[in-house]
Amino acid sequence: MAIFVYAESHDGKYKKAGLEAVSYAKATADVAGETVTAIVFGNAAADELYKYGASKVVKVDNAALAKFDANSYAKALAEVAQGDVVVLPSTNEGATIAPVLAFKTGASLVTNVEKAPTAVSPFTVARKAFSGKGVETVAVSGKVVVTVLQNAFGAKENAVSGSEESASVSVSDADAKVKVVSTEMASSDKIDLKEADIVVSAGRGMKGPENWGMIEDLAKVLGAATASSKPVADIGWRPHAEHVGQTGKAIAPNLYIAVGISGAIQHLAGVNGSKTIVVINNDPEAPFFKAADYGIVGDAFEIVPKLTEELKKYKGQA
Repeated sequence: MAIFVYAESHDGKYKKAGLEAVSYAKATADVAGETVTAIVFGNAAADELYKYGASKVVKVDNAALAKFDANSYAKALAEVAQGDVVVLPSTNEGATIAPVLAFKTGASLVTNVEKAPTAVSPFTVARKAFSGKGVETVAVSGKVVVTVLQNAFGAKENAVSGSEESASVSVSDADAKVKVVSTEMASSDKIDLKEADIVVSAGRGMKGPENWGMIEDLAKVLGAATASSKPVADIGWRPHAEHVGQTGKAIAPNLYIAVGISGAIQHLAGVNGSKTIVVINNDPEAPFFKAADYGIVGDAFEIVPKLTEELKKYKGQA
């Protein structure tokens, strides 16, 4: 059984989600008694992937892959990943490639897995279902393409000795289904929301965008990313890139702090993968408290600044 993984990178650096996918592939390989082959598009160093369990790194250098296109990337992966299991991160990029790759290779597609498979013949694994409200166990015979939920499995160092080789693929500009006219990168020092270990989120309880400073202050002292509920993004208080929930981004941080968010089912669907949930709300009947590990009933405008102040003292930043 051959096990491949797409190690997603950007500007020569591996994304955290890419390293998580390599860790997941290594865990799968351990169940199968096999090794992992990582596929890299671009010039990111192979050495880092050995640390996470890749025994072989195949680098694909093709000018047609300089700009992302799901069809082109899937075609390249299909040519190189001649195996039974192909693992991708459940990033925007990985989740777009996966179904195309499954179609091209005649493989089954299993998305949003969090734990290693319990068996590989057939490939048996649990995955989130029904917007995270349930867990289903699937068993797949034959080839399978797997996407790993971000921040769920974790990037785990499991060093092995490895080798590097190059591969060519028959991908050209004609394979692209989408033409990239221009690319504009947002200049920001903010932490990537989907990769953040800690997220501080807020909703309409903030009463207006002018009050978001205290949310950003708390996030800064915690080294956290900021997020928002859908209504807040819809009315323009916060950018849609920060919207978490069923129709926004699904996240799974170690700590999720929700301030002034009632906890509608659509919001919970995007954050129920969080390891620990803390809710701050002045309504003791807010639905979010039922899902919370810790809850504080009170005025956020009093609690959050005090919490930030105490954290600064604890960290010696006061």
